[in-house]
Amino acid sequence: MKTVGEVLVALLEARGVEIVFGIPGVHTIELYRGLAASRIRHVTPRHEQAAGFMADGYARATGKPGVAFLITGPGLTNAVTALAQARADSVPVLAISGVNARATLGKGLGHLHELPDQRALMRTFCLSSERIEAPEDLAPAIDRAFALFSSGRPGPVHIEIPTDVMALPCPEDGAAANSGGAASPDPDAIARAAEVLASPARPTILIGGGAKGAADLIAPIAQRLDAPVIATANARGVMHAHPLLVPASPSLKAVRALIAGSDAVLAVGTEFGPTDYDMYAVGGFPDLQNLVRIDIDAEELARRLAEIAIRSDARSALEGLSVAINRSSPGGRSSGASDVPSVGAERAASARDAAWQEIGERYRTHVGALEAIREAMPGAILVGDSTQAIYAGNLFYDHDRPGGWFNAATGYGALGYGPPAAIGAALGLTDAPVVCLSGDGGIQFVLAELGTAMDEKAKLIFVVWNNNGFQEIECAMVEAGIAPVGVKPSAPDFCLAAQAYGMPAERIESLAGLGDALRCASALEGPCLIEVVNDPAL
Repeated sequence: MKTVGEVLVALLEARGVEIVFGIPGVHTIELYRGLAASRIRHVTPRHEQAAGFMADGYARATGKPGVAFLITGPGLTNAVTALAQARADSVPVLAISGVNARATLGKGLGHLHELPDQRALMRTFCLSSERIEAPEDLAPAIDRAFALFSSGRPGPVHIEIPTDVMALPCPEDGAAANSGGAASPDPDAIARAAEVLASPARPTILIGGGAKGAADLIAPIAQRLDAPVIATANARGVMHAHPLLVPASPSLKAVRALIAGSDAVLAVGTEFGPTDYDMYAVGGFPDLQNLVRIDIDAEELARRLAEIAIRSDARSALEGLSVAINRSSPGGRSSGASDVPSVGAERAASARDAAWQEIGERYRTHVGALEAIREAMPGAILVGDSTQAIYAGNLFYDHDRPGGWFNAATGYGALGYGPPAAIGAALGLTDAPVVCLSGDGGIQFVLAELGTAMDEKAKLIFVVWNNNGFQEIECAMVEAGIAPVGVKPSAPDFCLAAQAYGMPAERIESLAGLGDALRCASALEGPCLIEVVNDPAL
């Protein structure tokens, strides 16, 4: 009979897991017993935090859960930051860790990697944390984890396996249980929502990360309603270049003015969190008239009450809503093909123009750099860290691939996210170009992961935005009348650092050369690095 560790691998394989990110240790080697004979690829980062970020980037790029193997104690706590980021951004990540032998748990005997209560820590932010007490517990726990990913708002799930359980004989059951999927939308709520949205003269649509999986359904509904569509950071790429799209943050005054002038609002897969809706912490977000909310999470729907709340995944609800709106308003108000600008398109254009002016000259230059990346590498996945160009893009930027713009500068806001997440994305979608944009401060959190990219021959380009310090924080200190302290950490020669791992690297001294540098780099087979220095816009 196979061991628990071997059956675990078979269960993951049966559920479509392609990659496991992790660093083997004495507390997890039994989990690796079946890996070599499986179809699952193992990727070894240089730090467990990066393992979590790689699993996150893989999940965002592919739409499938990312999986990490972590040793008990420090391996798991090293990954806590990454798992907390996944919770903030609703990313499905399965963390499978070891834990000490069952008889020792909670006794404080001083065993290697011991924590007082590992699951208590993980329960504070994971959707669930389970312990496999006996071999027969394994398959049901895996089923419950994957059911959480598919039936509600996703996030991190933790399963721990004691070291004395990992090697026990285990019954084989590789068949995946039916997870059931998300709740179907209430037909009555759909019908009422269509009535509310079909008659107003100035409707507006707000979309968040939960709408990415229904990107193809947003534009037809927006055109039918003649409604501008405001895309929060995690929804960028939906409706690229569409005249009804406003790819700008609802924290901006210009976007808030558009919302305030609306007589009905459809909000799809957006949590109304402050990093999207009030990033300047000034309050004053407008009241929403005739709010219709679609969200997979009942708790989220309860946080901001709506006239009509529809608990459902975005695709199911929008499919029903599209049919119902067509019944309520057979002719619609905009085909999206007329030479005469619609009222909705005029409203969207006015908001775009005002928002573009509002972000200021410096941020407009930064957005220009993002657009140069987009033009040089169409359809790329652009993964960001917390750096000025990414802050600018979260305020205003129209990406050209649904789900192709994501970063850690919203929600939990973890520095060092970008490079490992980009590696995970590149390994998950091998046919898509991937660019990671990181600052000189952020990449130093995870500089060693350049070695992981080389080991795995990941097809991606690291762009290092080198302004010699934490300039965004320095500017904030100066604006607050505080003498800048601690914002000038020294940086290495990033090109030499990349070359130390055998990675091709180039330094450019103007953002104007970024497009050409990217086009040259994209011809390479594996990873490479471009460092941008000395441009005044940095």
